[in-house]
Amino acid sequence: MGKAKKHAGLAVLLAVLLAGCQSGPQRRPQTVIDGFAQGGTYHIVLVGDSTSGGLKGQLDSLLWRVDNSMSLYNPTSRLSRINRGETDTLDRFIANCIRTADTISRESGGRYDITIKPLTAAYGFTGDRPVQQPNVDSLLQFIGYDKIRIDGCRLVKKHPSVQIDLNSIAQGATADYVARWLDSLGWKDYLVEVGGEIFARGHNAKGGLWRVGIDKPIEGNMIPGAQLQVRIGISNRGLATSGNYRKFYTDSLGRKIVHTFDARTGAPVISNLLSATVVARTAAQADAYGTLCMVMGLNESIRFLESRPDLEAYLVWSDDRGNYRTYMTPGMESLVLQ
Repeated sequence: MGKAKKHAGLAVLLAVLLAGCQSGPQRRPQTVIDGFAQGGTYHIVLVGDSTSGGLKGQLDSLLWRVDNSMSLYNPTSRLSRINRGETDTLDRFIANCIRTADTISRESGGRYDITIKPLTAAYGFTGDRPVQQPNVDSLLQFIGYDKIRIDGCRLVKKHPSVQIDLNSIAQGATADYVARWLDSLGWKDYLVEVGGEIFARGHNAKGGLWRVGIDKPIEGNMIPGAQLQVRIGISNRGLATSGNYRKFYTDSLGRKIVHTFDARTGAPVISNLLSATVVARTAAQADAYGTLCMVMGLNESIRFLESRPDLEAYLVWSDDRGNYRTYMTPGMESLVLQ
């Protein structure tokens, strides 16, 4: 169950980019902080009169700690060392992600699963060299959310070859970590984006909802914001979009290999669901549930979302004629901006 958005840019454009050039008499002062993190970028907008001096240095330090915890592309990160069996000691970043992931894995009957690393590595989606024809059956014996558990500060594996891939939740969790840090500093109105995952608190500089654009999920739309599908407004919620239209490759046999996998079968997921945008209580939840929708496909996602009033979603899918169609939860309809 890989995540198509990681390290590829995602279907999200920040509110400030949509409305930052607008002017108005009621506009409050705002500060924008940009930088690089986790192989991509981050973008933060702070609204209010409080001083922001020194925040970027502190923020970069926080993001450096997160990267050294959860990154699969950093061979010295704690997660990389856990996967190699060099340590079993968890930090709070990884432990929180595992707990959230375990809940969603159980809810979904294993459709969502962070122990997917042997598969994502075999197909070359975690910085590893791809195997042309992976022996999926041999890898599946090391995959399963029930093969790991937390014991105090330790990760217990049922087999040493079990490995974790947090790419479907880590950037959302990072946005949440930054948001909690800003909360502790007394900020009431802000928007945090890390690698396309968003958490928004309070209101924007004009006193309204934070405006977020969702890209059209079409191949060739590689620049976030170039072709928008819809704009929505959020506040005090997390948002993430998953899709397979930017992160894929064609193997030597001519097969399209996307990096969303069904952990139960080990197969790349191909369906008519092109992208799934989820709004949830936290960005980590939105991140993970967006991936889950991509694994489940359109019809199963709709049934799942109908049973979850705590989640809002905007799904883009393709019909038999190749026309783009959309599905929105009732709550999401009220968030769409005209």
